[in-house]
Amino acid sequence: MKNSTLKISPADNVMVALQNLAKETEVTDGDKTIILMEDIPAKHKFFLDEIQKGDDIIMYGVLVGKAQTHLLPGVRMTTDNVKHASSGFGYQDKHFHWTAPDVSKFKNKTFNGYHRTDGRVGTANYWLFIPTVFCENRNLDVIKEALHNQLGYGITEKYKSFVHLLASAYQQNTNIEDITFEASTKKNQRVFENVDGIKFLNHQGGCGGIRQDAAVLSKLLAAYADHPNVAGVTVLSLGCQNLQTKDFLADLKVLNPQFDKPLYIFEQQQSQSEEQLISDAIKKTFNGLIEINQQHRKPATLDKLCLGVKCGGSDGFSGISANPAVGVCADMLVALGGKVLLAEFPELCGVEQNLIDRTLQKDKAEKFIDLMHRFQKNVTDAGSDFSMNPSPGNIKDGLITDAIKSAGAAKKGGTSPIVDVLDYTERATKAGLSLVCTPGNDVEATTGKAAAGATLILFTTGLGTPTGNPVCPTIKISTNTTLAKRMADIIDIDAGPVIDGEKTVEQMGEEILEYCIKAASGEVIPKAVLLNQDDFIPWKRGVSL
Repeated sequence: MKNSTLKISPADNVMVALQNLAKETEVTDGDKTIILMEDIPAKHKFFLDEIQKGDDIIMYGVLVGKAQTHLLPGVRMTTDNVKHASSGFGYQDKHFHWTAPDVSKFKNKTFNGYHRTDGRVGTANYWLFIPTVFCENRNLDVIKEALHNQLGYGITEKYKSFVHLLASAYQQNTNIEDITFEASTKKNQRVFENVDGIKFLNHQGGCGGIRQDAAVLSKLLAAYADHPNVAGVTVLSLGCQNLQTKDFLADLKVLNPQFDKPLYIFEQQQSQSEEQLISDAIKKTFNGLIEINQQHRKPATLDKLCLGVKCGGSDGFSGISANPAVGVCADMLVALGGKVLLAEFPELCGVEQNLIDRTLQKDKAEKFIDLMHRFQKNVTDAGSDFSMNPSPGNIKDGLITDAIKSAGAAKKGGTSPIVDVLDYTERATKAGLSLVCTPGNDVEATTGKAAAGATLILFTTGLGTPTGNPVCPTIKISTNTTLAKRMADIIDIDAGPVIDGEKTVEQMGEEILEYCIKAASGEVIPKAVLLNQDDFIPWKRGVSL
């Protein structure tokens, strides 16, 4: 039976409405009855106690805000009556004990992936195009249109056919309202059965900015070239840019001295013409596609998986349904010996102490503290603050302060010990849960997770976010069933049954892991992959929340 309200932690002095609640509705909290003083929309919070101005607001058992006025029980929390606040944090020499979940039903399961010579296993087999500078983006676009459409990876043909039908109807003085989009759709047939896609890392860097940005971009591109989901690489360089090809190759060698994938480099300023550059790149890449098409999926144990966990377009249900369910999945994968990556440092604001206390090594805990302080200082120096992280959509759907958003967001990482803390572009090498320094920005964060080695990304959303990653299949999980039905073309898994009381968080977490195994094996294709949602934005280390 569906509950109408939820008190997340016994220490909380607020409660969440799981459905629309009318003014004067009676709500119980233990032996206490609260009469709502106004309508409370689903996903929003109301106060359980009389609260004085300046008092703490507690949710998820942590400080999430300060009262700005005298508040009465049954009043709705808003940005007018509560402002962001969070507790301080620091290293404490604590012994963290974790009880791993029962994973016996998954113990002998495998997925079918692409085995690389360095021992890692990919969940996909992609060819990757990399520009060392934004000047080559247009050439990449030309190559992309040619290869995608002819080799069966494009999704634009149906839209081109639709426009063609509309144009023909117009020229024949036919009513275009009679033309349906469905009439133009057709399925492309792949030429290379074992090549899952041809991906392009268009970006705006490589020159014109500070040299440090070019250096970070070089490491990022090297990480993508060496990603286990990538089987071969074509690099386009102009020639005169800050990010020189030799720098990229040096970073690639540091990352993997035994790098042995097909790698083709073309420099435009050494070519006779743009036509020669593009035609040579296409022909050489075609030969590379023939080579990597010889690779086949083979069984691999689940410890070879690396999950990045992310939330975007979050709502008031994110920290109650989808995020905790992903956290259950994360804990199970850690118990099975796999890797999990939790990032978005501005969305860990207020729960830092919990994460520090879970970090096994003092030096890693201190690295996390330092990264958080430096990130916050950069934001403050620019005249902003972590408290400005929630978007208008977040706030409208119940995430009133950044600490509320963060406490719910951190649930994606589960409860396991933290084995490592990684700066941007550093690779995860240890089994278990690692923290990865990225902004909360959806694409910058997923870009960073893939660089750290994520081979699948679990992306939760309450409002609907059409984004993905070029080399890392991204699985969308809705926090509520209404969204899953309205945006069925982008949602893979509906965690709404947790809100409706039809499933437990644990049951949903197991379902997510089962889906991950199928997606890693190529048995199901996540919607973001089908829609070619290949978003890639390098973080320039300026201010980005």
